[in-house]
Amino acid sequence: MKFVILGKDGPDGAAKRPLYREAHLARLKEWAQEGKVILAGPLTDKTGSLIVVEADSLEEVQAFAKEDPYMIHGIFQEIAVHPFKQVFPQEPE
Repeated sequence: MKFVILGKDGPDGAAKRPLYREAHLARLKEWAQEGKVILAGPLTDKTGSLIVVEADSLEEVQAFAKEDPYMIHGIFQEIAVHPFKQVFPQEPE
């Protein structure tokens, strides 16, 4: 199953990002090595980040998001996790 994680930056998010960026990327890299991260990056309007992952359950993704250094250290003010169905481009059967 695919999921979208939306991290909304808090008031000090932009200032704190450089302090915790390496730890944040290291966690993403762990999941990427397991084939779970499809794409990730900051929103260019500087309001937060988007992460698209593939995992077994909503609970697994929620736990992953809540334990992210950006969430723990207040870069993200809030996170939202949504199930996602890819329609385009069409995935191979």
